Amino acid sequence: MYQDPFITLLLITALAVIVPILATRFRYMQLPIVVGEILAGIIIGHSGLNIVQSSEILEFLAEFGFVYLMFLSGLEVDLEMLLTDEVDDTPWWKQPIPAALMVFVMTLSLGLGSAMVLRRFGLVENPLLMGLILSTTSLGIVVPVLKERNLLGHAYGQALLIAALIADFATLLLLTVAIAVVTRGLTLDLLLILVLLATFAFAVRISRFFSHMPLWQRIGEELAHATAQIHVRGAFALMVAWVVLAEALGVEIILGAFLAGAIVSLLTEREESPLREKLDAIGYGFFIPIFFINVGVNFDLKALLASPAAMVLVPLLLGLAYMVKLVPSLLYRTQFSWRETIAGGFLLSSRLSLIIAAAAIALEVGAISAAINSAIILVAVVTCTLSPYLFNALYPRRPQTVREGTLIVGTDQMAELLARRLQRMGERVTIVGRDQTRLQSLRQQGFPTVAGNPAEPEVLRQAGAERVRALVALSTDEGVRYQTCLLARRVFDIPLVVARVGSAHQMSDLQALGVRVVQPALATVIALEGALRYPTAFDILVHQEDDVEVGEAVITNGRVTGIPLRRLTLPGNALILSIRRGDSVLVPHGNTVLRRGDRVAIIGSPDSVLRAQELLETPT
Repeated sequence: MYQDPFITLLLITALAVIVPILATRFRYMQLPIVVGEILAGIIIGHSGLNIVQSSEILEFLAEFGFVYLMFLSGLEVDLEMLLTDEVDDTPWWKQPIPAALMVFVMTLSLGLGSAMVLRRFGLVENPLLMGLILSTTSLGIVVPVLKERNLLGHAYGQALLIAALIADFATLLLLTVAIAVVTRGLTLDLLLILVLLATFAFAVRISRFFSHMPLWQRIGEELAHATAQIHVRGAFALMVAWVVLAEALGVEIILGAFLAGAIVSLLTEREESPLREKLDAIGYGFFIPIFFINVGVNFDLKALLASPAAMVLVPLLLGLAYMVKLVPSLLYRTQFSWRETIAGGFLLSSRLSLIIAAAAIALEVGAISAAINSAIILVAVVTCTLSPYLFNALYPRRPQTVREGTLIVGTDQMAELLARRLQRMGERVTIVGRDQTRLQSLRQQGFPTVAGNPAEPEVLRQAGAERVRALVALSTDEGVRYQTCLLARRVFDIPLVVARVGSAHQMSDLQALGVRVVQPALATVIALEGALRYPTAFDILVHQEDDVEVGEAVITNGRVTGIPLRRLTLPGNALILSIRRGDSVLVPHGNTVLRRGDRVAIIGSPDSVLRAQELLETPT
């Protein structure tokens, strides 16, 4: 029966709007949106009302959503983190990457062993694929849950994140190999996977080289906005190119999409990246819901109910899915409490996109039946719904720390001058360094100091790194500076880290950590340019005796958005100096319209700046 593809698309996009609204209304357990999308697809699909018919257009859009989901999964991978040297002096087997590898090896062993037992009872035909399916983890579930609990910057959150990341990447790679073995056997064609990985390594080097060229940076800045959106277009072209390359090599296209995402991840900032926001919006706003709703549409409940083996397999798979993750996770008991360990095991048991992807590919190549595929989808739905709930119930809630004050790492004259200016504005400042003579002089001036190597966690902890809102790294030693910033971001989760960098080659490494970098030579040139071109504004900024302060606010008040600045009255003598919107900095004029999320610089008397910040940041 012919069905207008636009009518089908209308129904699916309407469900994509309705599902998130309904999914967030569950009182006791927030239903993951993707689970709601699968359930909505079941209702309108073959196992429900049967009002959506499969078509080539729908299948292509769903497949593209599937590929795009793998691309975004690659975008979540922080390869810099995996390649970074450990900063702790703990035993190697307790460090995040070795511990995660041991957990994955144990998980894979248990998964393969469980699949062999299932095969002995005639419940599965291919134990290799089923073992890999049981070993998957959903990075897309783990990351949001850790973000919500503000754990990504802590040792516990990093351990779980790296475990999920390694499980995601390794399982995807092994699944690609396993599918190639199932479809083509043990042939030399398997070496084509190595060709794809070698091409990935080469592409990373080339992309990094071109991304640092001034010409490409200038082109990117000129064409990043309005109708050009060159960064978004480039990301899509890269993804499709890698999918085509994988297809040409006979490799699963999801691996190509995943590697393309990893390349984009390496080339973009991980903090507040407008490109990532745009790519997420395109994927989760349109293509990915189509994939998950289509999974529900093709869900074969009749085949599941008609197969006694599949019906028996559902509870068995569910139990094994938790067992193969919980048992290996007990390795983390050497570092964390029992509750944290078990909670982490439950969170790592979440399965979603990769397990559904693996099942879909296995079904396509005839390795599993439609009934087994439906059983695996049910397991994914249950685990990704139940696991976050169990994690939140078990993980001990801790009071939020109110972060105040600034750590200054360094003891030179610039550190002293900065400390004096911050202290004058009422900021609590602590200075950390190794020069005992300078530290004694600073203590005599009334500054709290801590003596020791700031690249050591205990020294920063003694200085109060777990409680401060900002750290400024002024050390002249590149190694100490980098390790200090790494500790500040990864161990102590300090929200704002600023570093003085003398040479340009370390800038990208620090920026990848989310550190704001200042080059003294460049900053001096900019200041001199400001003094020459805008002498009056420059005088206002540097003459503190005029009782003038510069502040910053992020627009969250809906009442001040959408109207020209000439109609906006700020308190007292406050004025807006500049507006940062995405990657652009705008010079405001009377017709400039503020948007939600804009970051504005405000100048005026301290009281006026404070009241202006309250006005602009009051949520509505």
